[in-house]
Amino acid sequence: MSPHGRAHPGEPDEPAEASRPAADRPDALPTLDLAIDLSSHELLRRVHVLDALGPDWDPVAALNGEEAAYALLYSGLDAEQQRVYDELVSAGVLPRRGGGRAAA
Repeated sequence: MSPHGRAHPGEPDEPAEASRPAADRPDALPTLDLAIDLSSHELLRRVHVLDALGPDWDPVAALNGEEAAYALLYSGLDAEQQRVYDELVSAGVLPRRGGGRAAA
């Protein structure tokens, strides 16, 4: 029992009425289903992203730049680094690139 003389929910001397789920109680307030459509907000977010990127943004060039960066990242590995890279590729952590060699 709590220090104020009232039982906490689930305690043995609690009245059976208090241990029932709130929705099953006769004094329970009705529930309300709430649905919010965020599609207009998502469209606005996309407009802001494209506006921030600017009119000269080239997605193909950006993707090619990312591929070049990955090629540099995994180039020039020593034998131990190459072994770890190969393990990560075989485990599916990293995507296989080129002929399966990091420097490809």
